[in-house]
Amino acid sequence: MDFKGATSLFADPDFDGDPVQIYNPEPTEPPVPPDPPDFDPDPGPFPLPAGPGPTKYHVDRVPVRVIRERVQYMGGDGQLITESVKDYTRTQVRKQYALIDDFINHWSDADQKNAIVHELEQKGIPLDALETAVGRDYDPFDLILHVAYDQPPLTRKERAARVRKRNYFTRFGTEARAVMEALLDKYADIGIDAIESPDALKVIPFPQLGTPVEIITAFGGRKEFQAALRNFKTQLYRVA
Repeated sequence: MDFKGATSLFADPDFDGDPVQIYNPEPTEPPVPPDPPDFDPDPGPFPLPAGPGPTKYHVDRVPVRVIRERVQYMGGDGQLITESVKDYTRTQVRKQYALIDDFINHWSDADQKNAIVHELEQKGIPLDALETAVGRDYDPFDLILHVAYDQPPLTRKERAARVRKRNYFTRFGTEARAVMEALLDKYADIGIDAIESPDALKVIPFPQLGTPVEIITAFGGRKEFQAALRNFKTQLYRVA
C-alpha cells in the first residue's frame, strides 16, 4: 500500500525515464494491468553460449547462468566475511586444530557431538552455508574433515552402511537390537540430532518399540543404555 504516493514517480520520465505502460484502472477493472497484445507467456528455451560453464539454473523456465557469486556472512567476532565459506572454515578450524588427528580426537572424546557443532558455530563457522556448498547429506564431522583437511567425505547413509557391515548390533538382544537399528536409520535420515536429542525415544518409530523406560530396560538399565549409545557413536565415526 502506497500511503505517500511514491509509486507515482515511476510515471515521471525525469525519475527513471519514460514509463513502459501507464495503467489507471476504473473501479470495476482489475488492479493488475492486462498483458500487452504481443506478450508470450512461454517464449521457449533461451539459447545459451556454447562451451562449458557453471551449473545451469532455470528461472521461470528460462535457463540462466551464474557468472559470478559472492557470499557474505557474519563471523564469530561479528565482522562481515566475504571470502569463500570453504576457505574461511579451513582457516578457522586449523587455528584450533592444526592436525587432523587433533580434531578427530576432540570429536571422539566428546560425549555429545552436538556440543562440538555448537562450539564451531560459536566461533563463526557457518555450517549451514557449508552444507549448501558441499552437500546436505553429510554430517558436520565429514564437512570439517573434507573442507579443513581435504578428506573425502562420507554421507550419513554411507556411515550407517559401514556400521551395518561390521555386524555391530549382533551383540544386543532382539528388542535392544531393534532400537539400535532404528537409531541408525534416524541418523542416516536426519543426523546426530536424532540420537542425541533428549526426546529421541519419544518420536516415531520408538513409541512402537516401547516406552522410554521399556526401551532402556531392554539394554539392562540406564547405565547400560548410555554405554551402548557411546559405543554406537564410536562405531559411526570410525575413520577406517
